Amino acid sequence: MSSPGSRELAPLTSNYWRRFWRSQHTHPPPLPMDLSLAGKTAIVTGSNVGLGFETARLFLSRGLSRLIMAVRSTQKGEAAAAILRKQYFSATIEVWELDMSSYDSMQAFTARVNSPQLARLDIAILNAGVGTQTYKILPGTGHEEMLQINYLSTFFLAILLIPALKTKSPVGTPGRMTIVSSALANIVSLPDHTSRPIFAALDDAKSFGNASYGVSKLLGHMFLWKFADGNYVSADEVVINLIEPGFLKGTSLNREVKGVMVLGMKLFKALTARDVTDAATVVIDAAQIKGKEAHLGYLADWEIRPFPPFLYKQEGRDAMDKLWGETMAEWSFADIKGVLEQMKA
Repeated sequence: MSSPGSRELAPLTSNYWRRFWRSQHTHPPPLPMDLSLAGKTAIVTGSNVGLGFETARLFLSRGLSRLIMAVRSTQKGEAAAAILRKQYFSATIEVWELDMSSYDSMQAFTARVNSPQLARLDIAILNAGVGTQTYKILPGTGHEEMLQINYLSTFFLAILLIPALKTKSPVGTPGRMTIVSSALANIVSLPDHTSRPIFAALDDAKSFGNASYGVSKLLGHMFLWKFADGNYVSADEVVINLIEPGFLKGTSLNREVKGVMVLGMKLFKALTARDVTDAATVVIDAAQIKGKEAHLGYLADWEIRPFPPFLYKQEGRDAMDKLWGETMAEWSFADIKGVLEQMKA
């Protein structure tokens, strides 16, 4: 009997902050001694710092043969790659430019992935994201920065990479895609989602605030649920999932915290934050250790978890339909509908 997936699990009803405290103090299980990534190729976005860098390091420590470090600044990427090359000199480590604020950059990146330059692709870790306290509309897309980077860009890139994971992974072995999310998706709500378009509401400065980061991650859960409804990709082709790595120290996610909040954040991290090296094991667990039961699901603390409670309600189902329609319209310039239909074929 197969294990239930995230959508089949009952939504969590216990107090979020109690779960958060337990989660942050849950220690990682030991990785399998025989876990080997020899011969495999992985893409890790945002891999020059923080969780992305530690994930790359952990993959290389398990024999990864080729690493593509997908980063916005190739100069910073090369500096990070130099550190890894010294320790893992037998691996091929490359730095490829990827600007998650630019659809053109993402399309150029995936064109490179699909070219003969990359003969094999086994793993894609979509880790690049932003958490900001500053309201900012990106001029290239017209959307608020976290909405664009954490949702629209991340899942646009995901859709573009899935065909390569299907065709460039070995026959009989599904490709793997793991997308970094956040448990904050469990405790936020969409602003004004019934009275006007979702993107218009989130692009409005009046909607921007402390919950905006969690909302940007909630959209990813909603998208993956609808993606599962479409039966576009089976677990025999590509295993795709979302993960909660935990509240972490050793990353730059909270770098914009200022003033008295800096001391508060330092104390909060000292009491609760998970080390980024432990969080990297959450990534490798979802991307390589868990099996097909993790397909189109959400994982936290090295186990499969249900999606946010909002998704199980009729209000959530209606919002997911609306989000899907707006997202397909946003991506119409790249014929993403056609890409999805081709996946079925």
